[in-house]
Amino acid sequence: MSLPPILEGRLSLPMICSPLFIISNPDLVIAQCKAGVVGSFPALNARPEPALEQWLERITSELAEHNARHPDRPAAPFAVNQIVHKSNDRLERDLELCAKYKVPITITSLGAREDVNRSVHSYGGIVLHDVIDNAFAKKAIDKGADGLIAVASGAGGHAGRLSPFALLHEIREWFDGPLALSGAIASGNAILAAQAAGADLAYIGSAFIATAEANADERYKQMIVDSSAADIVYSNLFTGVHGNYLRQSIVNAGLDPEALPQSDPSKMNFGSGGGSKAKAWRDIWGAGQGVGAIKRVVPAAELVARFADEYQAARHRLNLAIAPAAGSARPQAVSA
Repeated sequence: MSLPPILEGRLSLPMICSPLFIISNPDLVIAQCKAGVVGSFPALNARPEPALEQWLERITSELAEHNARHPDRPAAPFAVNQIVHKSNDRLERDLELCAKYKVPITITSLGAREDVNRSVHSYGGIVLHDVIDNAFAKKAIDKGADGLIAVASGAGGHAGRLSPFALLHEIREWFDGPLALSGAIASGNAILAAQAAGADLAYIGSAFIATAEANADERYKQMIVDSSAADIVYSNLFTGVHGNYLRQSIVNAGLDPEALPQSDPSKMNFGSGGGSKAKAWRDIWGAGQGVGAIKRVVPAAELVARFADEYQAARHRLNLAIAPAAGSARPQAVSA
């Protein structure tokens, strides 16, 4: 297992903030990176299309200014998510802009493409590809991705069905490169657990919806705070791809969460609302099963600091727990 060189010495926590459709914006990305974790946004969030260059110029310049002022604690690199599915008619132009600004990390979704990977590698960037199973993981690496994001059961938005333990184990049997885990991670304890299970990095999204900088409806933020794992509904109705959504947002759209029909997966439609006037992401709100750990809306830096405190406390507890058994031939019971 290893971190890519671009991340070595640049992280306060082993963590990537996932790109949130509509929600991730320069304010959020800059705050995340300054807090020492990888911030990211989908290229398609920058609308109209020329806004992407404005976003890239602002993010790169503000992070460079931060690094000049704080050489002892530079910001983490940032990432841009590219949807490489054929439905994205902006891809080629967006990749050209990312090359111009030398975006350090590109996260690719909904397909693995050699030409996209070559474009990113041409200026020294790296590609992390998100996958929901081992077969897709192998295809991504075969096509030149540098690392993987294992999107397991419980992740927000488009999510897989597999247990994180099963998915990480199968990937680690053949791949020892950079690997992040996504799926209901919303605490420092869970970040440490992701590493223990075989990941290099935790990949966290839903928790950042409930931050001051996030471009989310205040009702959405409050719904994250008020919800628990039982309030998450898994469906492919809204985009043609299975994902996790907040139950109350489905109810508010006039739909029955217990009787959602299946959508035709061959007809992905990222604006569909399942036949209603509601639209995915705008009205039907995505979130992962980790929402129960989110108790209030806070600035992104405060959330990262909370994760860091929990992470260190979890490491301390783990060290205390295994110490009595270190010199023993038999495992010792550990009380909670």
